[in-house]
Amino acid sequence: MSTTTNARDLSPESVLAHAARARGDIFPEWKILAYASPQTYELVTHTGGYFHKYHGESSEVQQLSGPMRELIATPALCSKGDYRHAPNHVRRMYRMGLTNRVIMEAASAFSIVTGWATIANTGYAIMEANRADYGFGALPEGGEPKALTPFPELEMGRTRKGPASRHLLDSPEWRYAATIDAELARRGAAWVDHCLLSGGTRDELLGPGPRELIVIAALCTRGEVDLAVPHIRRAYDHGMTRRQVLEAISSIVPMTGMVSMQLGLRAMQRAERGASRTHSAKARRKSKRA
Repeated sequence: MSTTTNARDLSPESVLAHAARARGDIFPEWKILAYASPQTYELVTHTGGYFHKYHGESSEVQQLSGPMRELIATPALCSKGDYRHAPNHVRRMYRMGLTNRVIMEAASAFSIVTGWATIANTGYAIMEANRADYGFGALPEGGEPKALTPFPELEMGRTRKGPASRHLLDSPEWRYAATIDAELARRGAAWVDHCLLSGGTRDELLGPGPRELIVIAALCTRGEVDLAVPHIRRAYDHGMTRRQVLEAISSIVPMTGMVSMQLGLRAMQRAERGASRTHSAKARRKSKRA
């Protein structure tokens, strides 16, 4: 992991070189900041580089892989219509060995929070990334990898350790919707269940656990603390760790700000308090039966 900013040469040229080494490439607009406030840009690299696990900025204790972080960050950019930077992230994912299929699975999961436009925007970012005249980031020869390079999360969160997963139609809001328009509720819930694999994993690349990490991050971009809580619990039920949830949330900070992280931490605290109360209640019932 890199040294602190206080120990670095904070000349504009030095901080630009550090950013290029960490990320692999930089956009020219960042040069404006580097010359105006080199310490600020150095902190962008130092902080964002850790969040995105860039070269020289990561730590051995981090759990979420670089590819998984990109599968969260890229739909976040696309949800904002950022067609300048999103194709650069697509090329980065290509260099990591990620295929269009896994990228679109991630975009679909993100879209239950931000809408189908996120899927379309991700497709557009892929198209732009494959254009010869897009000038940012190296495109691997041949473009999209022919085969997916495995990363750890592909094997994680594929089975549920807790009770059976609830379908969206089991929630109070969607039961209420069904009293007004049962077909609307059925179709809407079926879409969400499809994206989150509520019926279990078939031949999908990303299992329910990693998809929950994506949705949790997406909800934090919208400030939806209460809605994030059950998704955090579902991620835990599929074997994802607190650290993985935290790191998933950190992946969207460069797009939506540090407040998104604070909201995510608030949701994590609520999820864990609720789980602790449930565990205590079950223990008391078990003690009474004994």
